[in-house]
Amino acid sequence: MNQLDPRAVVERYVTAVATGDLPTAASSFAEDATWSYPGDLPLSRVWRGRTAIVEDFLGSVGTLFAPGAVLEVTLTGLLADGPQVVAEWTARGTAANGAAYDNRCLGIFTVENGLITAVREYLDTQHAARTLFAPAAD
Repeated sequence: MNQLDPRAVVERYVTAVATGDLPTAASSFAEDATWSYPGDLPLSRVWRGRTAIVEDFLGSVGTLFAPGAVLEVTLTGLLADGPQVVAEWTARGTAANGAAYDNRCLGIFTVENGLITAVREYLDTQHAARTLFAPAAD
């Protein structure tokens, strides 16, 4: 597979997120990329542009977890058909409020000229609301 292959681009991106390689994760996106995050959570919206996706959206995810906690991201599947790549991953960690976060996520990525131009993510938003956005138990 070459570096412009959509499957390789998405695999490189998810691996970069999993290992904390933010420069590689950021460089995986086109300048005008979009990321659609579902539901009615504080993060739910269409994020527009590389900076908004990497700094505002992905950057704020870390604040939802306990200080020093590691968000464990594991790629569990990839399917590619032309510019469309479906990636499935698990995300596990300890939320800032102490709750255990364990979610299965799926993203439909569009890749053009070796860069991610769009992502539609799907996950259990109720689990995210209960764990990541609930106040700490007294």
